[in-house]
Amino acid sequence: PHCQIKINRAAAGSTLAIPSFGRLPAKEVLLLGIGDGSDASRFRAAGHAGRYARAKGYTSALLSVGGDAGAAVEAASIGNYHFDMYLPEGDRKPVLETLELVGEGDVSGALIRASWQAWARDLVNLPPADLYPESLARMAEERIGKLPHVSIEIWDFETCRKNNCVGIIAVGQGSAKPGCLIRCSYTPPGATHKVALVGKGVTFDSGGLSIKPSGGMLTMKCDMGGAATMLAAFGSAAEQGASTAIECFVGAVENMVGADSYKLGDILRYDNGVTVEIHNTDAEGRLVLADCLIQASRTEGVTHIVDAATLTGAAVVALGPDFTALFTDDDALAGELLSKANANHDGLWRMPLHAPYKAMLKTDTAQIKNVGGRAAGSTTAALFLQHFVGSDKTWAHLDIAGPAFFDSKSDFYASGASGQMVRTLSTWLEDFAG
Repeated sequence: PHCQIKINRAAAGSTLAIPSFGRLPAKEVLLLGIGDGSDASRFRAAGHAGRYARAKGYTSALLSVGGDAGAAVEAASIGNYHFDMYLPEGDRKPVLETLELVGEGDVSGALIRASWQAWARDLVNLPPADLYPESLARMAEERIGKLPHVSIEIWDFETCRKNNCVGIIAVGQGSAKPGCLIRCSYTPPGATHKVALVGKGVTFDSGGLSIKPSGGMLTMKCDMGGAATMLAAFGSAAEQGASTAIECFVGAVENMVGADSYKLGDILRYDNGVTVEIHNTDAEGRLVLADCLIQASRTEGVTHIVDAATLTGAAVVALGPDFTALFTDDDALAGELLSKANANHDGLWRMPLHAPYKAMLKTDTAQIKNVGGRAAGSTTAALFLQHFVGSDKTWAHLDIAGPAFFDSKSDFYASGASGQMVRTLSTWLEDFAG
């Protein structure tokens, strides 16, 4: 006749579902563990609530985890996401349409950031037959181009050639799908600061003539994760009316094997005069980013440049799937990005931009080569990029190779693209003070 329940502190992310047996309007009550009660633990709990709702096919829920309601919205949205547009309609689980919240916070901004993070995940998850350079440009125009104070310019392959974008041309020339450079500009009235985002947009990476094994190629649709991240962060900040002017440059290409593929031993002469000898055609992302960094550095008024790329396996080896690697020689910018990442529950870890390692990029026939060897691979990749950033610019490089894409579900993230760093960069842009 009597029932005693003892509840101990439950680990963040743990769940216990209790059926209501018709005594409540809800079908179930889901108890969520919040661990130590920190913001990070509450965020994780809300993420698991969103994931549980998607698994059960619920379209409405009431969520109470305490703390910031805006953060709970973002986490629940992340957990509720699942890429299923290619499944039969009967096999798809519905998404949450109504979410009631207990708490206070900027819910409107959270909804915008969550929407753009989901869009970034969609872009990365699309199969390469549907997402290629021209279609990526078209999708950016369709969604971002409609925002107030935004304009978009697309350089097609021939325009890239005329403007000496040698990285885009070299990497893209082996594909039947022509590459392009996408430039998005946000110019709000009265803006006194301007920053630039740069994203790697390799929509499929076979490795080129340095071809990947089949297992390593399977998920290479994700190699445009940097482009998706930057386009989404740009869109989110613009939609929320950021006071800072923003430029976004994306080099979009396919790295394929063809009669015109660029070759080992080729030497590229970039528009800033730097010559690069190709030692590995699978180190292609940095070649494309170089063109975009040159363009960003030449844009009038830009003081800060941040790039993002699924650039190196070395970053994954060093930090695993939970952290983006941050490289910058500017302590203030590092502090800003680390603070925003912590507030948005994105893993970000500063790595050494160790100048003496530039010697690893030396070659006898050009100024630098495009790989530095096995040791410190993520650092030498960042040092390679630094050759193409204007000396008067404050710059940071984000190697998102670890957390950008999960081969299987991870915590409350579904398998596939994560969209991590979108909210971090969006809030950095929203709050940028020069």
